[in-house]
Amino acid sequence: MKTAHHVIFERSEMKDRHLVRKKIREHIADKTKLPILIFPEGTCINNTSVMMFKKGSFEVGGTIHPVAIKYDPRFGDPFWNSMKYSMMTYVFKLFTSWAIVCNVWYLPPMVKEEEEDAVHFADRVKAVIAAQGGMSVLPWDGGLKRKKVKDSFKEEQQKKYCQIV
Repeated sequence: MKTAHHVIFERSEMKDRHLVRKKIREHIADKTKLPILIFPEGTCINNTSVMMFKKGSFEVGGTIHPVAIKYDPRFGDPFWNSMKYSMMTYVFKLFTSWAIVCNVWYLPPMVKEEEEDAVHFADRVKAVIAAQGGMSVLPWDGGLKRKKVKDSFKEEQQKKYCQIV
């Protein structure tokens, strides 16, 4: 991992966040290094949507080269529903699939606009990726797969629904 210039960090550790931001900025400034590959979604879901991006990737500056990836489920389903299948069952299903096929689109480079903050820039990049893959945009992150939904979030969604109705 040291030869490929990986940046390792613990997401929950606040001190690591500042150190990672510094390391990424130094990496970007060094034109002899390869671009950094970041998965800002933080997790994979069911191939129908793009979840909220973590803003840290979009705070460091530099050019973003978005890539849209969408799996073709005709030969095998690469997604693990940890609530439904054990790790062993998932690995067995994965290894016995005919193939794991995905479409990959390399999209035009994007840079943060002057009036944009990191969250809006991340949302703009996310929208471009979702549009290319024919997926919907979700305003929440992958943490909802493993945590109870906050009542305030439910109420907000109920208010939006009432306005529509």
